[in-house]
Amino acid sequence: MPFEPAEWPRKLRSQEWYGGTSRDNIYHRGWLKNQGYPHDLFDGRPVIGILNTWSDLTPCNGHLRELAEKVKAGIWEAGGFPLEVPVFSASENTFRPTAMMYRNLAAMAVEETMRAQPIDGAVLLVGCDKTTPSLMMGAASTDIPSIVVTGGPMLNGWFRGERVGSGTALWQMSEDIKAGKMTQEEFLEAEQAMSRSSGTCNTMGTASTMASMAEALGMALSGNAAIPAVDARRRVMAQLSGRRIVQMVKDDLKPSNVLTKEAFENAIRTNGAIGGSTNAVVHLLALAGRVGVDVTLDDWDRLGRDVPTIVNLMPSGKYLMEEFFYAGGLPVVLKRLGEAGMLNKDALTVSGGPVWDEVKDAVNWNEDVIRPADKALTASGGIAVLRGNLAPDGAVLKPSAASEHLMKHRGRAVVFEDIDDYKARIGDDDLDIDETCVMVQKNCGPKGYPGMSEVGNMGLPPKVLKKGITDMVRISDARMSGTAYGTVVLHTAPEAAVGGPLAVVRSGDMIELDVPARRLHLDISDEELAQRLAAWSSSVDVPSGGYAKLFHDHVEGADTGADFDFLRGCRGSEVPRDSH
Repeated sequence: MPFEPAEWPRKLRSQEWYGGTSRDNIYHRGWLKNQGYPHDLFDGRPVIGILNTWSDLTPCNGHLRELAEKVKAGIWEAGGFPLEVPVFSASENTFRPTAMMYRNLAAMAVEETMRAQPIDGAVLLVGCDKTTPSLMMGAASTDIPSIVVTGGPMLNGWFRGERVGSGTALWQMSEDIKAGKMTQEEFLEAEQAMSRSSGTCNTMGTASTMASMAEALGMALSGNAAIPAVDARRRVMAQLSGRRIVQMVKDDLKPSNVLTKEAFENAIRTNGAIGGSTNAVVHLLALAGRVGVDVTLDDWDRLGRDVPTIVNLMPSGKYLMEEFFYAGGLPVVLKRLGEAGMLNKDALTVSGGPVWDEVKDAVNWNEDVIRPADKALTASGGIAVLRGNLAPDGAVLKPSAASEHLMKHRGRAVVFEDIDDYKARIGDDDLDIDETCVMVQKNCGPKGYPGMSEVGNMGLPPKVLKKGITDMVRISDARMSGTAYGTVVLHTAPEAAVGGPLAVVRSGDMIELDVPARRLHLDISDEELAQRLAAWSSSVDVPSGGYAKLFHDHVEGADTGADFDFLRGCRGSEVPRDSH
């Protein structure tokens, strides 16, 4: 049913802290006045929290303090009261063992920050991979009006006249060194070219994918996803979003109004069209769990199977995010989906209107960057969800980044028990492996790594690379960077660390991959598989305390989003008890 704005004016949530003359009101209001705020700012105008994931140790978000000033300007202009709030910032570049381990911690911290403090609405200022889903997850759990503003991608990288995609070039060049095609000195020379401005990955990596997901879900203003970080229009977008959140509070337009089943369907199809990261699967499944929307792996396969990948960006294609923006950005993609009958046109966005009104007049300025369907990179893009006795709860593969000749393949397993085993043996010329084999890596899932690191795109053995081979089938319970590529089966569930079938694969077993049939099969009898599983015992160390133990004890499988079991669902904005 159409969204009906709430009546205005009305008593706002922040007035429980600031409105009135009681001792408690004066306590809350008086302390904040030490920052020099006039009394009339507490008269019932919307208090907007700018939840800022800026950090010097989160390079992708290093420019967000400057962007926050533009958000503040927009909030002031619209009659709101902006207050900037630092929140947990998980950096994919620096966090060990993996930023994914801390996505749920960040989401939990954001949720409690929003609930415990006097804000009526929130601007989610995000960028690096995990900051976008974690802040949306926290906002969904409180259901306070919220809008996403991303920091934007960095400018194109260039090295010796060629485009250099951040992340993607790293994987390519590291393989070239092992193959003897590139020297270490050249690699170091290329390093500076990979990241030459503020912003997130300039490929269709996870950061750009999640920015696109936020826009496709309706949680960001139209056009937000692709504007480069250093482009003046990024600052304009921030200011306009600041204006918009004030009206969203007045209208009581909440995440639950926007994050509907129809919105998730739009996002899943969009991910197929842009050649988006497999990481979007776990993040959107977790987000759907926060708002109580029934989204499953089967939805990812069903909705994405017939979507052509039309955005010609690395790692699937040729260009980078700068060209995507200049070509028209995500509005053009959403318009194409709508014209093909693949968009829920009435899905509500934070603009207050349906998504189709935002994109129907978008113009494509470069049809090599955003291609017509008959010239798609992959006719059937999306995310392929594989099942079989090796992945009874599902596994995923990104067809647009895979090799066509390996989409149906049967090969001998070469097993690595964990990431350390892989690192110790992969460079050994005596390793019994060739390009027909299937590389299998265990114990890298949510509990196994811990945190489900981006080690699924295992580098190929140097002895194979030197033959000119650039891809092999690889299977694990890990994730893969959105900037990476290859015929890589990921998120295999149940994971090895909890006794999933992956745990009992042995070197020499034959494995069959059939992507068109969505099949992943370990070629042993049911009886032998049962016997192996019965004899299995975990080799993964269980943490003894701290956040690592909380994570291990409560993280769910990749097939449902790897969220904590106690964080699923919307708990609302009501403070459990006020001590003042």
